[in-house]
Amino acid sequence: MSLRPLTELPPETGRALLGLCLDIDDTLTTDGKLTAEAYQALWDAREAGLLVVPVTGRPAGWADHFARMWPVDGVVAENGALYLRHHGGHMIRRTVRGDRAAEAAQRERLLALAADVLRQVPGTALASDQAYREFDVAVDFCEDVAPLPREAVDRIVRLFEAGGAIAKISSIHVNAWFGTYDKLGMVKRLLREQHGHDLDDPAVAARFLYVGDSPNDQPMFAFFPCSVGVANVRAFADRMDALPTFVTEGRSGAGFAELVARIRATRGRTGAPPRPRPAARTDRR
Repeated sequence: MSLRPLTELPPETGRALLGLCLDIDDTLTTDGKLTAEAYQALWDAREAGLLVVPVTGRPAGWADHFARMWPVDGVVAENGALYLRHHGGHMIRRTVRGDRAAEAAQRERLLALAADVLRQVPGTALASDQAYREFDVAVDFCEDVAPLPREAVDRIVRLFEAGGAIAKISSIHVNAWFGTYDKLGMVKRLLREQHGHDLDDPAVAARFLYVGDSPNDQPMFAFFPCSVGVANVRAFADRMDALPTFVTEGRSGAGFAELVARIRATRGRTGAPPRPRPAARTDRR
């Protein structure tokens, strides 16, 4: 499967879009930073009338901040374990939680499995955001540790899978968890419960676009009829079965901003009316 340049995105596709779902690390951010250009692109997307939903492996604690402070319409976190939406001055939070006692036992098993991974794969560490996670564990292979070779990253995955966990590779971590949830399932739930859009209807799914950069975005690339990879997705293309439809020229946050600019250009005066920015609150303490 070849990656088509973003310039081939049909104008009618951009005009028909209802929303964007996007990865965060190395898709929205650049080298670990949220640039002014990328943050402005979030506002530009919303003001073009699009729903904006970040979908990330980052922890619940970080997602609470994203949902409150960023111009977004909800956040899916921990690879689909939960979603959060800040609306009308209140935080709406939905999770995959079931039996609490069973979950506690699973978490102990998961942490023990992660400790074994750290012992067997030199140079790894628990992700620095692990303290803010509720459902999964993240092993760092290049964010705050020296970058590990691909063989070491693949071994991390094999060790987690041998222990019965699901393991997914992002651009910086291997995330692992017990359970059958995933990003796509929670995105569907968020859009259905909070915005009234049923992604199981192909006509609706065709009006949403997903943008990402790494192997753990594959289920989203495979599901959405229209998907975009920022340029750095090319580094993972040889280990991915599902690739995005289009690819940007810019990498990371610059690529995301390029995508939003392209969508806005296709919508022109026929797009949805701009969404006003919320008025500043004066009652905070």
